[in-house]
Amino acid sequence: MFIRKNNMGRASTPLLILIALGFFFGTYNLVTLVIHHTSDSLKLGDNGSEWFHDAIRSMTEKKNLKYHVALTATDAPYSKWQCRIMYYWYKKVKDLPGSDMGGFTRVLHSGSSDNLMEEIPTFVVDPLPDGLDRGYVVLNRPWAFVQWLERATIEEEYILMAEPDHIFVNPLPNLARGEHPAGFPFFYIKPAENEKVMRKFYPMEKGPITNIDPIGNSPVIISKHVLEKIAPTWMNISLRMKDDLETDKAFGWVLEMYAYAVASALHNVRHILRKDLMLQPPWDGEVGKKFIIHYTYGCDYNMKGELTYGKIGEWRFDKRSYLRDPPPRNLPLPPPGVPQSVVRLVKMVNEASANIPGWDKLNS
Repeated sequence: MFIRKNNMGRASTPLLILIALGFFFGTYNLVTLVIHHTSDSLKLGDNGSEWFHDAIRSMTEKKNLKYHVALTATDAPYSKWQCRIMYYWYKKVKDLPGSDMGGFTRVLHSGSSDNLMEEIPTFVVDPLPDGLDRGYVVLNRPWAFVQWLERATIEEEYILMAEPDHIFVNPLPNLARGEHPAGFPFFYIKPAENEKVMRKFYPMEKGPITNIDPIGNSPVIISKHVLEKIAPTWMNISLRMKDDLETDKAFGWVLEMYAYAVASALHNVRHILRKDLMLQPPWDGEVGKKFIIHYTYGCDYNMKGELTYGKIGEWRFDKRSYLRDPPPRNLPLPPPGVPQSVVRLVKMVNEASANIPGWDKLNS
């Protein structure tokens, strides 16, 4: 009996070694597969897959994956009504399954409080000195983030940089992966086609122009400490671009977006490109599983449901129609045949305006 036990003890040693080796190679293969898939996602800009999402979550389950929603805003009526709608839908989806939303802050870069302070969590920062933005108000955005990151207490490890004309249409998970932010690829941000101008700010020795992602700063989900590195560079590049006549003419209203893309590349930050992060009516017809409606484009249709973009339609919804006052409650729905995304947008605006107290009286 004693001999049998001794033999069993000797036999268990190689067995344990085999088990340990099997566990090592299994873990190595999983990590290698995840790294390979991450590389493909960064390079190809695909949406990833559910198994990859679950694998990463299981590896980081002890970390705080919550992100803080931050949108920069002015105190103009045009900005206020959009912020109110945005915050309404944030509260509606925040705690739904699949959401990683944490806190919310409207970063108000007017320098003083306004009449939304009690309705929406707000942090007041200073605008750029008079005349420095040259009438290009979004130049205040990077400076606002620099101040907010320095002065505010932000509990979450990640931040979603958002804008007032965003509406959460589905619960949004944290799509960032560690040091790699998640961003939306814009078709009109084309670093390679503007290489001559871009090289003024991203010199040859930094690497190929393809290191610059086709993104803006919003929507982007990014770790707080990475954004703390990028934000001052983003601010300085924005100001330099605005001061350069050739660059200002080339980039126009998207100059600050290019500045963020360049600043990220200068810090060797590459974004996971997620086309499902956002949809933009009227060009994107279906909502599906996308997460944010961005209503920056005018939606103009005739009563046959045909798009008349560039020409005021018989039916229209355009945020620029409401520069001084919010849209009235109960906007008429579009005619039959109009894409689902436009119908959904108007219904969501109507629901928010119907349920936000004092909708019509705030500006007065």
